[in-house]
Amino acid sequence: MLSDRRRVAVALAGFWTLEKNLEFSDKTALDAKTKALISLAVASQIPCQYCIWADTNTLKQLGATDQEIGEAVSMAGLTRYASTTFNGLQVDFEQFKKDLGGM
Repeated sequence: MLSDRRRVAVALAGFWTLEKNLEFSDKTALDAKTKALISLAVASQIPCQYCIWADTNTLKQLGATDQEIGEAVSMAGLTRYASTTFNGLQVDFEQFKKDLGGM
């Protein structure tokens, strides 16, 4: 049986591989700041204090402004609000697409 320390090491090895190949890679379609803003927005919704702390610090190092950080988190909240409202009211999806199709 694996020790607690070994289980954590095994789990983190896979995580770091994904981090290096996506978030920390410069060979992706999105730049580092955009990826960190998305990550912070998602982390704020989960919520994950580890990710919020790491993403905020990363964003500060990448030169993100307080306004950019605030807008990313606010957009996450707005999206969640819209989802809650439309799903809770059971808005007809086909009608929704028609109504927004002309925007």
